[in-house]
Amino acid sequence: MEFVKPVTLRDNGVRLEPLGLEHEQGLAAAAADGELWKIRVTSVPAPAETRAYIETALQGREQGHRFAFVVLYDASGKVLGTTSYHDIVPAVKRLEIGYTWYAQCVQRTHVNTSIKLLLLAHAFGSLDCEVVGWRTDNYNFASQRAIERL
Repeated sequence: MEFVKPVTLRDNGVRLEPLGLEHEQGLAAAAADGELWKIRVTSVPAPAETRAYIETALQGREQGHRFAFVVLYDASGKVLGTTSYHDIVPAVKRLEIGYTWYAQCVQRTHVNTSIKLLLLAHAFGSLDCEVVGWRTDNYNFASQRAIERL
């Protein structure tokens, strides 16, 4: 039985839905906004590698250890980035939030806070998680500051 099931979450003008191959073009465009794959402390794919990135995420879903979401503007459906539940351990109701990245144009906006709060509310409220962790690179200081603000 799946611990994390497909769900769509929305609030504050943003939406999370399960990441799929249909999001390839939008995710490639989001990565291209700021050439994010060139930043060493992120796991952002170069636009030509977006399909493989999504396929890896889908494989993690099939194996039960990762559930990736695409992040969109709710009204327009524009892809803004992605985030995941990962290192999922159903036996102890534990997961982590990570693999998060956004197009440069929405960094340091309400998007990250809104998305993280949706993920936390779903993890604790719907999935009955006992433990939810955050994951970021040791040298990703901007991400660490964002987590501290949450």
